[in-house]
Amino acid sequence: MTRSALLVLADGRFPAGGHAHSGGAEAAVKAGRIRDAAGLEAFCLGRLHTTGLTAAGLAAAAALGHDLYELDAAADARTPSPALRAASRRLGRQLMRAARATWPGPGLDALAAAFPRGAHQPVVLGATARAAGLGPEDAAHCAAYETVGGPATATVRLLGLDPYQATAVLARLAPVMDEVAARATAAAREGVDALPAASAPLLDITAEQHAAWPVRLFAS
Repeated sequence: MTRSALLVLADGRFPAGGHAHSGGAEAAVKAGRIRDAAGLEAFCLGRLHTTGLTAAGLAAAAALGHDLYELDAAADARTPSPALRAASRRLGRQLMRAARATWPGPGLDALAAAFPRGAHQPVVLGATARAAGLGPEDAAHCAAYETVGGPATATVRLLGLDPYQATAVLARLAPVMDEVAARATAAAREGVDALPAASAPLLDITAEQHAAWPVRLFAS
């Protein structure tokens, strides 16, 4: 295992397609729920304890080597919004392309062949971490960070928020990310049936609304 691989995978410049998605921040900005750094922090905190925990559990389980078909079905069941299911598979497909170019191997080839339209992004993330020689904790940390890193970057673009303030939000949330990653990894070690299924109904509702907008800056 190499920690440098973790840095490559978590790097915002890794071409996994996340730059095109706001993680629900665009809809939250339009609704007035994010107006400043404090609003961004509250939004990210909510994401961490709901969709972030769920994604981190799935990623950790995939990195542990649990059945990927079962995990993809588990991800589907934990994503009630059709718009978010579609976004997750698009992101999974893009991540798979980057992962296979970076850490080629039979495991990723088999997953790509099994899901030609894309497996769910957290599942692909965990499989990628495994291919890179990383462990379940690493995969969970990547998933937790992506949960808040995407909205933070998007909010800078949407509101013209000071990027220093956005980065400070992420730094303040670091202990929560660690906690979420630890909880997710512990659940993944118990098996697929023990994986978190925390939900965020407002994110599901606004994702469907956002998907119907005729003009938008982000894909989700």
